[in-house]
Amino acid sequence: MATLIGRDKEKQQLADALTSNEAELVAVYGRRRVGKTFLIREFYQDNLAFEFTGQQGATLATQLQNLSTKLSETFNVAFVGPITSWTEAFTRLKTCLAPLLSHRESVIFFDEFPWIDAPKSGFLSAFDYFWNDWASKQANLKVVICGSAASWMIRKVIQNRGGLHNRVTRQIRLLPFTLQETELFLKARNITLDRYQIIQLYMAFGGIPHYLKEIRRGQSTGQLINELCFHTSGLLYGEFENLYRSLFQNYTVHTQIVRQLAQKADGLTRNEMIAKTGISSGGTTTQILDELTNSGFVSAYVPFGKSQKDLVYKLTDEYSLFYLKFMEKGKFRGEDVWNQLSHSASYKSWCGLAFEMVCLKHVHNIKKALGIAGIYTELSVWRHRGDASRKGAQIDLLIDRKDNSINICEMKFTEQLFVITNAYADEIQNKLSVFRQTTSTRKTLFFTAISTYGFQENAYKHRWIDKELLMDSLFD
Repeated sequence: MATLIGRDKEKQQLADALTSNEAELVAVYGRRRVGKTFLIREFYQDNLAFEFTGQQGATLATQLQNLSTKLSETFNVAFVGPITSWTEAFTRLKTCLAPLLSHRESVIFFDEFPWIDAPKSGFLSAFDYFWNDWASKQANLKVVICGSAASWMIRKVIQNRGGLHNRVTRQIRLLPFTLQETELFLKARNITLDRYQIIQLYMAFGGIPHYLKEIRRGQSTGQLINELCFHTSGLLYGEFENLYRSLFQNYTVHTQIVRQLAQKADGLTRNEMIAKTGISSGGTTTQILDELTNSGFVSAYVPFGKSQKDLVYKLTDEYSLFYLKFMEKGKFRGEDVWNQLSHSASYKSWCGLAFEMVCLKHVHNIKKALGIAGIYTELSVWRHRGDASRKGAQIDLLIDRKDNSINICEMKFTEQLFVITNAYADEIQNKLSVFRQTTSTRKTLFFTAISTYGFQENAYKHRWIDKELLMDSLFD
């Protein structure tokens, strides 16, 4: 367990499940490569009695044969005849587990749970009978089910209306590492990068442990990105297609939506998305958006002063944005590609959007740095398209506070101090003015600047910036 970095809340949930005096059904879900399997195996290594992993796209016969083989290897038993149904499979599993449960807590782990449920296999029905009829009565038994298809886990298990309804005792949505966890992970591997370079890596492919494992000592961020993303042998070179294909049955529609969102920094409403992609406006669209949201690729925000029906969707998966911006169709390859790209206009626009993504995922840190962690807040976005009487304006992060105040957050990623020019000062003034006029809010507005190295001292800074946070705040 000493190798587990961060995950403090999740580890506590797993510990509570293990030491409880009743049977537990723990559902763990999260996007591919986020470390779900590693977390369960490492934390429960001393109590793991049986583990079975589903095989993607396998037939019922293949899944049952895999299970039979795993039972024989784990419990050193030989069965007479093949297993022909999931009902029989769980009967044999009960026979093997019963002797263990009389004297110790035992964990059984079903990995890639959605893949086990082949069409017309009867797996889910047999599993809920196994749980309700026997497993739920074994105080020492802890059943952990895990899946990368987050939406499937939510619809089929957590929100199940049949035999598994309200049977999940604990659920864990495993998210990518935070910046703090990323820094700790790299330090544990004796990798020394300053926080500016760590944020650059995070902007390129997020806090995904499987990706971070590829980072080698003695290389700069530029070298690492170039090697992982622009060499044909790099881990992330062909990851985009594999990632979406492994999670979604009709993944081309999902990637179509993601591509549209990658082009709109301020996000799209459901209707705008339908208009741009031409996809159906029925329940299928809702399901696809739910799947992308539950899997962490997209986030939904309620615009300030609006309701749930006005949701704005934004792409919040760092790697997807990076891939679509720089990597798709092998647009760039070579030994020094990233160094060249980092001086382009495309790089600057990407930095702005990617840094915004990072800040949105670390709002807890931002609130803590602002001293408002204990105040109830609501997060939202806002945009005004412009009309005959007012210019257009947008705010990418609003922190609406219960103490009659609103933080208007502006996020800037720069290699040096950011300078507020006369033109930018006019932009700030317009943003605040249009926001107050169009929303009619009476709350106090605090213009909050979040940046890598800060804003240069000048008259404009003192006039407009109420609160300034540097990148270190995102790590604390």
